[in-house]
Amino acid sequence: MYIETTRIIIRDFEEKDAAGLYEYLAAPPVNCFHSEKVNSYDDAVKKLEERKSGEIYGNSYAVCLRESDFIIGEVFAKKEAPDTYSVGWNFNLNYAGKGYATEAAKVLFDYLFEKDARRIYAYTEDDNISSQKLCERLGMRKEGLFLEFISFINNSDGTPRYENTYQYAILKKEWKTELY
Repeated sequence: MYIETTRIIIRDFEEKDAAGLYEYLAAPPVNCFHSEKVNSYDDAVKKLEERKSGEIYGNSYAVCLRESDFIIGEVFAKKEAPDTYSVGWNFNLNYAGKGYATEAAKVLFDYLFEKDARRIYAYTEDDNISSQKLCERLGMRKEGLFLEFISFINNSDGTPRYENTYQYAILKKEWKTELY
């Protein structure tokens, strides 16, 4: 994929993205990305290769500033059924609050709905307010709350720490209605 907007480029990952990937994977702000934490540039290179191969989230794309082509985050989509996609995003907090995640997600949704998607959904933990707000800005509806749905980290005693997780979704017909 390669799509440009006035401010960002969404494209396949490239070797030069390792430094930017390291910058935001070194300290994941939410537990769902804890397994993505890197401790070195070499670790970031390995994560880059995983993204390029589709091992992690299905199709994962770098989100870069248009003026410099520097990676500031990523969006990803995994086909779950013939016409349904699970989506997500992870962004460098140094670029938060500027609308880049919203812009990138809109581009991703346009791409998926034009391709073959009928339904797009996303999971976000109940303490990840930024992602919840992003889902709402995209016109997604909150479909449910799964109590103690998944564990990304352990408690101090070694037992799994389960997180409550919201599911948001939007249908193609709603996307057209909401945004156009």
